[in-house]
Amino acid sequence: METADKQSYKVSPMGLTSLSVYNVGRHSCAPSYQWGPGIRNHYLIHAVVRGKGVYRTETEEYTLQAGDVFLVYPNTTVSYTADETDPWEYCWAGFNGSDALRMLEASGFRPDAPVLRNLPYAAELQDMLMGIYRSRGGTLAHSVEMTGRLYILLSLFLRNPPVSDEADLMASYTRQAMDYIHGHYSYPLLVEDIAAHIGISRSHLYRAFCTVTGKRPKTYLTEYRIQQACALLGRKDLSIAAIAQSVGYEDGMYFSKVFHKVKHVTPTEYAARVRQAQTGEPTGEILTQDSGGPVVTEKKGEQHHA
Repeated sequence: METADKQSYKVSPMGLTSLSVYNVGRHSCAPSYQWGPGIRNHYLIHAVVRGKGVYRTETEEYTLQAGDVFLVYPNTTVSYTADETDPWEYCWAGFNGSDALRMLEASGFRPDAPVLRNLPYAAELQDMLMGIYRSRGGTLAHSVEMTGRLYILLSLFLRNPPVSDEADLMASYTRQAMDYIHGHYSYPLLVEDIAAHIGISRSHLYRAFCTVTGKRPKTYLTEYRIQQACALLGRKDLSIAAIAQSVGYEDGMYFSKVFHKVKHVTPTEYAARVRQAQTGEPTGEILTQDSGGPVVTEKKGEQHHA
């Protein structure tokens, strides 16, 4: 079905990588008008001005009305349909960039919860969206102004975070921290590095992580590294020093100290137990190595304090 009334503007690429407006406009939909199912390669914020409609993601369906906002995530199959008797009108802005996800997550949006309802600042948000539209144009100056207005619009969400979503926000920060640890544990890594990646302070990450997991971020990092080391200690081709390097410890002696503190045995003793469990027989020799030193072959029955 054709649209009832639509104003839109698509922006020519200008190379703004941190945040860039892709398109913007207002749409007063005809009854039962539907977009999708389909995907976008960028984010789209829609603010419902009046009427009703339904927003569908791959897993959920949301009935929305004036004052509600929904977010379309990139590369996610969605559709949205105007009500048959009271079709909606909405304003929207499409955008992307390296700053986008960080700000959206801090605003209370999540892929599994892409809707904010009954916003007290809905009218201000709608005016800001149309302000981006009024700033449209094909020059770099126009693009910079549109992007600047988009930053201000997103700051509106940041200044008014949903109180009920504070726990979800903490969970989001914790998930991001865990994902970063899982991808970078083999490198020298500080809690400050993790917090900087997420875009929050070290103390903020500490509070969120402890609230969600009951553990400090450093404790989780250490335990994850030792868990990965345990998986490697069954291999006969890796020395203790090589395993230490593989899980982010440049000092093999320090790694052995940390390992013993967590597992209550030395890496050498743990490796022997793993190999005995694998073969059913005590291992005849174990590869050990101090950081930077030669490989030492130990015979069964010898003790090695790593």
